[in-house]
Amino acid sequence: MVDDAPMEPETGITADPMSVEDSEKGVSNWTLCSFSTSVQMFDYFYKLLHNWTPNLNLNKYEQMVLLELLKKGHLEAERKIGKWVKAFQVRFHPLYKSRCFFLVREDDSVEDFSFRKCVDHILLLPENMQIKHDVNRALRGKGGGRGGRGRGRGGKKN
Repeated sequence: MVDDAPMEPETGITADPMSVEDSEKGVSNWTLCSFSTSVQMFDYFYKLLHNWTPNLNLNKYEQMVLLELLKKGHLEAERKIGKWVKAFQVRFHPLYKSRCFFLVREDDSVEDFSFRKCVDHILLLPENMQIKHDVNRALRGKGGGRGGRGRGRGGKKN
């Protein structure tokens, strides 16, 4: 991050998980913090992702918040976490070439996860912020690109 102080949303210590009533109001109370909207939650994790130094373990506070995000918002949290998480880091994803949260397990294996998917699962994001399912189409090599008939091969030979 830019400064040394941890990024802290409005703290609201609560021992109970989010109730159905809170979910309907759009409130998500966590052990460490509270988010009143999905956009507020998204902005918190987005800023953390884009301000933290890559390949450096996040501080303990941020690690606890990310672990809670993963447990509450990811459909395969147990598989992602494995036996135990040693650390969380921001890294550049080798396939997507963008910043991504990675968890580092005790055995030093790593796993990426989408904070956007987690947030959207906890509190529904506005439609314009939801994941576009065809966004990876460009990575499959269909359409466009450098292949096929292009310039630079000279003209017809007569």
